[in-house]
This record gives sequence, C-alpha cells and structure tokens, in this order.
Amino acid sequence: MADGEMKMTYSAIVRDKDNKRIVRVMFERKNGSLLETAEGLVPDGKIVKSSGFSPDEIKQLESYLWENSQSIMDEAKKISNPLKWL
Repeated sequence: MADGEMKMTYSAIVRDKDNKRIVRVMFERKNGSLLETAEGLVPDGKIVKSSGFSPDEIKQLESYLWENSQSIMDEAKKISNPLKWL
C-alpha cells in the first residue's frame, strides 16, 4: 500500500452484543512508516475506533459508510455463507 492510498476491508455479517446483524469495516492507509486505521460499523455508519484520521476525515468515512451501507451489507452476505464458496 503506497502512502496516501486507502484500503477498505470488511467482515462477514456477524451479530453484535444485542444480536443485531452488523458488518465491521476497516479503513487503512500508510503515512510514512505509520499505519493509520479506522474501524466502522454498518448499517450504523459509525466509526468506532480510529488512529491517525482527523475529525473531518472521520465524518467523511461515516458518510461513506452510511451512503454505501446496503452495498457493503450485500457484499458481506457473499462471504457470510461458506456453502456459497463451493
């Protein structure tokens, strides 16, 4: 990953402590020798942990999560059922 290039990964659909279906989304970028990260939740569209991102960047990431919540959930469904891997 080159400096400034952001990578997004996501989990399969999992259940939170309230038994609600969620997807964990991780944003990562390299800044020199540092790895900056932000972890968000879909469908809530909230960043729950971050390191190295400014408050404005967090707002932008939350907006992205909110606006793309359904497509992220749809993609996570594809990896949630191992039987579909066969």
